[in-house]
Formats: sequence, structure tokens, C-alpha cells
Amino acid sequence: MISIPSGRIAAIEARRDELQGTMSRGDLAPERFVQLSKEYAELEPVAVAAGEVRRLRAELETLAEMANDGDADIRQMAADELIEIQAQLPEAERALALKLLPRDAADERAAMLEIRAGTGGDEAALFAGDLFRMYQRYAEDRGWRVELISASQADLGGYKEVVASVTGAGVFARMKFESGVHRVQRVPATESGGRIHTSAATVAVLPEAEDVDVQIDEAKDLRIDVYRSSGPGGQSVNTTDSAVRITHLPSGLVVIQQDEKSQHKNKAKALKVLRTRLYELERDRLASARAGARKSMVGSGDRSERIRTYNYPQGRVTDHRINLTLHRLSEILEGPGLDELVSALIAEDEAARLANLVE
Repeated sequence: MISIPSGRIAAIEARRDELQGTMSRGDLAPERFVQLSKEYAELEPVAVAAGEVRRLRAELETLAEMANDGDADIRQMAADELIEIQAQLPEAERALALKLLPRDAADERAAMLEIRAGTGGDEAALFAGDLFRMYQRYAEDRGWRVELISASQADLGGYKEVVASVTGAGVFARMKFESGVHRVQRVPATESGGRIHTSAATVAVLPEAEDVDVQIDEAKDLRIDVYRSSGPGGQSVNTTDSAVRITHLPSGLVVIQQDEKSQHKNKAKALKVLRTRLYELERDRLASARAGARKSMVGSGDRSERIRTYNYPQGRVTDHRINLTLHRLSEILEGPGLDELVSALIAEDEAARLANLVE
């Protein structure tokens, strides 16, 4: 059972009231008002949850006193209401504890989605294409926007590699557990004997960096090479030096962008990818520094971790991290059906972190 100390509940509500009072003053500087407004917006739902816990606890005390009343009718009424409040209080305390859990600072950010074909040749590339369409439809269903950054198409369809930016409310919070190895079991279209093949694709979901997150001195930190694009494209793609390769000298990271006809557009996209990967490196470094803490039950997000299997003959999808199997393969691949898996992963992560909170 989770129990938040009454003193902490009082402190939360007191801070909310203090913010309200300060923000109502007419002499507050605009920058200070914006700062306090942001804190208030984050604290208000926590304070509401805290107020509900305080109210239920107060009712519980009152009813406990009434249970000893000399009037039998009052005692019976108190006993009936006690049962109801005792059922409500644990849920209210759990809801408050969830709001008090440390948040991933990147949860509200846009995300960069990277999918790469793995084991399985052409079939792996086709599967990578299926995954990308699944995420596109999932994003569309949630009102998010997907912008293609780069794509390397395979001969028979699908992608050897595809990178896209996904923007919208809370994208990274819902997408971050998709990182890892996705495996497919099915009969390839090119298989004449009807044998089931196993192929794989790797998914990486990275929180997009903002300019303030990563400091890059272009003159000192970057080597930028331009050259003629080698892939298929429009009229001028292969006839001008529009492709861009950026090397980040301190880290050795290399980003290549050649999908656009414009060298400037390719450079802008490459810098966006580079900033995001550098930001992820810093997040990994900080996570390693906290390695003593228990990892979430849904996994570390390591791209080498096998997380999910899509079995076509049986029409099922199994997420191995939480041992959840759903026999709705087609609905999940259509996009919106993915939400049940995502929600289950988030719930498991919350449960694991709550368990750490009370230990």
C-alpha cells in the first residue's frame, strides 16, 4: 500500500495556494509570471490529487469516531460509509503517488523514429516498411504529424532504413518503449514452398533535441562535406552537390542527408538528426551514472533487446517484456490497435516505479 505523508500533502497544497497568490499580484514581471504559470500548471493536478487524499483521510477519521457513537443507526451508517471510503482511499493515494513520480524531462517532446531492416534480407526490409506504416497510422490516429527525414528503399519494397520526425502532444512518452528489436514470423511473398521465415527490424525512438539542449560550435566541432547524391531522385538530385555529410568531431558521429534537392535543406535535416543523437548520448551518460537504480520492468530501451514478435500464421503479437499476447495482429498493424500495447507498457512501467517508491 502506498501512503503519502500528510505533511507532504499539506506542503503541495500550500505551494499551489502560494503560487495563486503571487500570480494575482499586479506588479509581477512578465518573465516571472510565465515561470510561475508553468510551475502552477505542473503542480495543479498534483494538488488536486493531494486534496482528494486529504479529504478521504479526514472523512475516514470522522467516520471512525461515529462508529463509536451511542446511537445504533449512526454506527450502522458510519460502518457502511467506512467501507466505501476505505475502498476509495488506496486508489486516490495511488493516483497521487503516480503524479509524484519523477518525470522523464523528455516525455512531452517530439520524437525521432528510426527503423532499420535487420536479419532477413528483402523480407526484413518489407517488415521495416510495415512497421513504419503502423507508426504512421498510429500517429495519425492520435493527431500527431510525421515528417520523413530520410529513407533508403529496398529493391522489392519496404526500407533498408527510414528516419522520421513525429511531433505532437506527449509523443516521446507514448513512443519510447518501442525501441528495440521487432521480430516477424511469416511466409514471405517470394517463398514458393510456404515455409515460415523469421526476420527482424530495429526500432529506435529518440527524444528530439532543442537548440538549447546541445551546444555545437559549427566552426570547431563539425566537418561538413557536400557531394553529388547517389540515390534515385528528382531532376536535379543527382546533378548537383546537394548531399551533405556532417561529422561531429568530438564524438565521431556521422550523419548523411541526401533526400532533398536543396543542399541547405539537407544540411538542416542532418543537423536536426545530429542534435537528437547527441542529446540521446547525453541522456545515456546520465542514465549510466544512475545505474545503481533498478531498471524499469519494461526494459532499458536498448536497441539490441528483442521486445516483440509479430506472428502472422497465428495472427498474434507478443510483447516479451511484459508477457502480453494479443490475437489482433491486423488491428495492431493498422495503427490504432497499437495503443493497447503502448498503454500496457506504460502501466507496467508505472507499477515498477511505484514499487521502487515504497521499498
